[in-house]
Amino acid sequence: MESRCENCIIRQFNSLRAMSKEELKHVSDSKVTKTVKKGEALFEEGDKLNGVYCVRNGISKLSKLSANGKDQIVKLATKGEVLGQRSVIAEESTNLSAIAVQDMEVCFIPKESITNTLQKNPNFTLEVLRHMAHDLKEADDVIVNISQKTVKQRIAEAFLYLKNNFGEDEQGFLALTLSREDISNVVGTATESAIRIISEFKKKGLIHTSGKKIGIKDERKLMEMVDGF
Repeated sequence: MESRCENCIIRQFNSLRAMSKEELKHVSDSKVTKTVKKGEALFEEGDKLNGVYCVRNGISKLSKLSANGKDQIVKLATKGEVLGQRSVIAEESTNLSAIAVQDMEVCFIPKESITNTLQKNPNFTLEVLRHMAHDLKEADDVIVNISQKTVKQRIAEAFLYLKNNFGEDEQGFLALTLSREDISNVVGTATESAIRIISEFKKKGLIHTSGKKIGIKDERKLMEMVDGF
């Protein structure tokens, strides 16, 4: 049975938690739950959105296409996140693409439900502002990382981020398996460089691999590398 917004635990993680019961009921009556398969797009850069996506399950990569035709992954969005808020509120085309890196279940909430509540509920407006400010801070951190850290440091940091945010499987591999190309797009380097550095990390005993899967063997050394030791 489809979950109703009023009873959905996911909303506690995002701005929907500031909506009244009546507002949530309206959102629930107008939303559509969709399944997005791995590799499929929720939206692409330049799209005009007529609503936002609330992630119930799975993970999406938010990326921007650079002038040289390479993707820069800005963020990995997971359960509880709302995608497309900035675009809908600013009434602008999306500046990022959202592609599923795992099968996803999302709720599509039409624009009217968001804009009507923004006008009537100041608590909701404040929550939306808080979440957009957090996204802005994350984007600033990405810029600083790319400009001030080496590719090795950024790859080490990416592995630690994946472990801390998505955990490990029973075999000790990172639970979220990203392609080598996605890893290079997260850290902002050429795929060949990422492959070379991953191979170097393996030789040094920092990580272990099995096909696409990567596991952390020496977390302390990876942390020291990120800190510049």
